[in-house]
Amino acid sequence: MVNRRGASSVGCLFSLLVFVAVLYYGVNIGEVFFRYYRLVDEMQTQAQLAAALDDGTIRRRIQATAQDIGLPDQAQQIRITRRAERREIEIEATYSESVHLPLFNHTFTYHPKPTQPL
Repeated sequence: MVNRRGASSVGCLFSLLVFVAVLYYGVNIGEVFFRYYRLVDEMQTQAQLAAALDDGTIRRRIQATAQDIGLPDQAQQIRITRRAERREIEIEATYSESVHLPLFNHTFTYHPKPTQPL
């Protein structure tokens, strides 16, 4: 006959603690990557529409997206280069985001730079 008193085992509690810690760190670090990919997606979309838009409109749209998703101000410093000899547009930005968590402090530096033919 098995005698169970309803007490949790230490191994189960430890596994649950590890799971919660991984989830907490994953959500906070993943949020930084999610914002980066949203910015890259907007930059690619604007590069695809570049043949019909002027640089000022492209810059304003990307800056508005960067502000909406909560990126630092340096992400709003967009450089747009149109190359006539290769008939392409290149949109780029450089910015950093810091993540400060218990036992983990890191600064992620990003340099999104989509290129599209015109």
